[in-house]
Amino acid sequence: MRTRELGRTGIRVSPYCLGTMMFGAGNTDLDECEGMVRHALDAGINFIDTADVYGGGESERVVGRAIRGRRDDVVLATKGNGPMGDDPNRRGSSRRWIITAVEDSLRRLAVDHVDLYQVHHPDPSTDDEETLSALTDLVRAGKVRAIGTSSLPASRIVEAQWTAERRGLHRYRTEQPPYSILDRGVEREVLPTCRRYGLGVLVWSPLASGLLTGRYRRGTPMNPGRMRWVPRHLTDERKLDAVERLIPLAREAGLPLAHLAMAFATAHPAVTSAIIGPRTPEQLADLIAGAGAVLDDDLLDKIDGIVPPGADLGPIDVAFSPPEVTVPALRRRPLDERAAA
Repeated sequence: MRTRELGRTGIRVSPYCLGTMMFGAGNTDLDECEGMVRHALDAGINFIDTADVYGGGESERVVGRAIRGRRDDVVLATKGNGPMGDDPNRRGSSRRWIITAVEDSLRRLAVDHVDLYQVHHPDPSTDDEETLSALTDLVRAGKVRAIGTSSLPASRIVEAQWTAERRGLHRYRTEQPPYSILDRGVEREVLPTCRRYGLGVLVWSPLASGLLTGRYRRGTPMNPGRMRWVPRHLTDERKLDAVERLIPLAREAGLPLAHLAMAFATAHPAVTSAIIGPRTPEQLADLIAGAGAVLDDDLLDKIDGIVPPGADLGPIDVAFSPPEVTVPALRRRPLDERAAA
């Protein structure tokens, strides 16, 4: 695979990034998971993304064992701030937790540094300066090479860049948003903002949680495990309608739908790499086989005709929603003030 610049970090990565969320959770055969990591590396994927919460830390352990002896060939990324227990202080983006979370990840990965450490979710309760100050110290200590975010709204990306500049702190170098043919909302502000600030972008769910594999269609019984995670997403009529229109388009182009979807995600000029999250060796092999697919302008225009640029066809259950949307009190004046008006 050819490589691309990861923003302005000077690091070059493959356009496919191996995501390991399924390791230790969706796939409990740890030897098989290790083999999948080695297969990906042998196929030219040099970028691996994991997180402390995946499989309760098991994913990081699997990755650590799989890359033993090949560490220098791997651009290793992990994430933190998700809950790692019932203690409310074992999560979030505070200095107290981030320092601990990085040390824990390094132990599980059995490495002395990671190339990219990402804040897994926005944390509205923690000041940007608090988080960036802790991450800056970790970079200066040599435990982290670059820092990034995941699912950050465009306004928060800008605020964090300004905070870093004002305070002389290391700035975020990457962003990891959801992006697929069915979920194109980040084309409006997030991706242009990333380009403006020189951020590398590694997108998650380019296959729309499996909808763009063609396995989930109208009238097809849904996998109960998948429905537990993304029930609205997998049953959204607008998305199912789009899938039915995309399948013949892919067939006409001589491509499996999954290969079309991956080629679409990596065609955007702001996207550095698209994360693949295979559960089985067969799924990994199939995705790797489509790595050379290229969509011409005519085909991209036809996709635009099915899902307009900048459009999200429906919700992604696991995507971040700001508290201003999820907490009614933040979008409603107190009743007495409404009455007084």
